[in-house]
Amino acid sequence: MLLGRNSKCWCGSGEKYKKCHMEFDEKLKQFAREGYEIPTRDMIKNAEQIEKIKESAKINTAVLDEVEKHIKAGMTTEEINTIVHDFTVANGAIPAPLGFCGYPKSVCTSVNDQICHGIPSEDVVLKDGDIINVDVSTIYNGYYSDASRMYMIGEVSEEAKKLVQVTKESMELAISKVKPWVPMGVIGATIQEYVHKHGYTVVREFGGHGIGLEFHEDPFVFHYGYEDEGVIMVPGMMFTIEPMINQGGYDLYIDQNNGWTSYTKDGKLSAQWENMILVTEDGCEILTY
Repeated sequence: MLLGRNSKCWCGSGEKYKKCHMEFDEKLKQFAREGYEIPTRDMIKNAEQIEKIKESAKINTAVLDEVEKHIKAGMTTEEINTIVHDFTVANGAIPAPLGFCGYPKSVCTSVNDQICHGIPSEDVVLKDGDIINVDVSTIYNGYYSDASRMYMIGEVSEEAKKLVQVTKESMELAISKVKPWVPMGVIGATIQEYVHKHGYTVVREFGGHGIGLEFHEDPFVFHYGYEDEGVIMVPGMMFTIEPMINQGGYDLYIDQNNGWTSYTKDGKLSAQWENMILVTEDGCEILTY
């Protein structure tokens, strides 16, 4: 639909189009003429939505902080699930994973060679030397947030420490490259180049995603590839960057018994860090640290 200069802007801000997104749209049209992929309007959040999503993100971060206070050798991953569930609900929010596409728990807990979607269980007891990814997602007043951290249990091998650290650094380096009017491919290219230098591989079947109004939105965020590929990032876009990095090869398999948990095919370690990013006028803002 064509908008007049004095029409209300399509973003829902209530402002006139000429003062809001008219110049923005003209810039996107130029990128499209040059052959770039441009974002759809539903990928772009307005100011009111951003503030409400940030409220959800604050709770999400607090949940991970609460896990960090308690996680230790000897506890079960089911105990982590209880901490996440109870703390989330106590703060007036809802654990987004619970019931999502049939997922049975309030958090994902992926240990050692589990890449992602590890299901908490009373049978999984954390032991000295384990590494674990705790992936927390929150709904607050209908708005979604999502982030994960790695935790090292007790005395961890140098090889495991290095994998966890390099994975975090690859995420942080990719975040530093996020800015408006450049292709999203820079994220994946940056992660891939960095982890390959350290002899690791990038999981290809999973990636980051848009988030805020729904749990998983467009665009899909690749963690490998070429920097000149992908949708052009623009202010108001919000997505996760969550590289899953393997100590060995990137091949994986999914547990056929539960239909969720992904493992490295070679049995070697995997690590993941995740943060939620907002593209701003001059760079980006991390919403879940």
